[in-house]
Amino acid sequence: MELTTVWFALIAVLWIGYFTLEGFDFGVGMLLPILARDDRERRVMINTIGPVWDGNEVWLLVAGGATFAAFPEWYATLFSGFYLPLLLILLALIVRGVAFEYRAKGIEDQWRTRWDAAIVIGSFLPSLLWGVAFANILHGVPIDAHKEYTGGFFNLLNPYALLGGVTIVLLFLTHGAIYIALKTDGPIRERARELGLKVGLGAAVAAVLFLLWTQILTGNLGSAVFYVLAAAALVAGLAALLRAREGWAFIGTFACIALAVAGLFVALFPDVMPSSTSSLFDLTTSNASSTHYTLTVMTIVAVIMTPIVLAYQSWTYWVFRKRISVHHIPEERLEAPVG
Repeated sequence: MELTTVWFALIAVLWIGYFTLEGFDFGVGMLLPILARDDRERRVMINTIGPVWDGNEVWLLVAGGATFAAFPEWYATLFSGFYLPLLLILLALIVRGVAFEYRAKGIEDQWRTRWDAAIVIGSFLPSLLWGVAFANILHGVPIDAHKEYTGGFFNLLNPYALLGGVTIVLLFLTHGAIYIALKTDGPIRERARELGLKVGLGAAVAAVLFLLWTQILTGNLGSAVFYVLAAAALVAGLAALLRAREGWAFIGTFACIALAVAGLFVALFPDVMPSSTSSLFDLTTSNASSTHYTLTVMTIVAVIMTPIVLAYQSWTYWVFRKRISVHHIPEERLEAPVG
């Protein structure tokens, strides 16, 4: 197998890791004002993702870095063409990270309400825009003979791409609700389970429509198999949630997102960014890649570092594996002024 194909597959794996892991903590962030009834319940929800959310973002950093090093032409066209949505995603992720850190610095209602809003926006906007961006990559965007994007921002807001964005938001909401049901106890667990079932039905409808549309546009036999397996995993996950088996339900939504993203990359290959102007201008794994020497060095580094990163993240999830509830959250009080 050529190294270009190997790195295309590795980048697909990195995006699968990002969407499956960051997907549930985006979902938790978006559900913050919906599931929690008071500040202690909001702190319970935030604590479920507190030890892992920044580690989940490592997958995005590595995916971006790997794309830059392995396929510089793809990276250049993608970041110049999708400059505004990617900038909005970056700003939203920064605001979200700051909100997690600063929310606990004060206990006044107004202070925390503002940071809660930042967490919701910082979780919703990247979910929506990643869906729009990936749908456009699959759909094809105007690229000329010089491998430059010739469209504008509103070219990206077509009906297919918007459906992709809505689908990702609904899947992440379902993934997040199930994660809350898995990691908490008491009334919030019950509310998360009920909401996960309701949102999950909407996610299933949107996912079927989006994957069917994608299959008609760019699909092949391999992608069709992945899409069917993804749909089956989502149905199995919702069925497990209905029987209060949150662990199996989480595995179901995890597998659904992983299989769906794998199917999208299978449908894309060997292109990395098709041109809607002419197929002659498509960016492929061949004409967008780095040199063989660069890919060889990257492969050696990946073989050494990947097990270390996986071991660290697995250890983190194992250490913080127990359920938490409001009983684990101490009540905070405003201190009386001195003097």
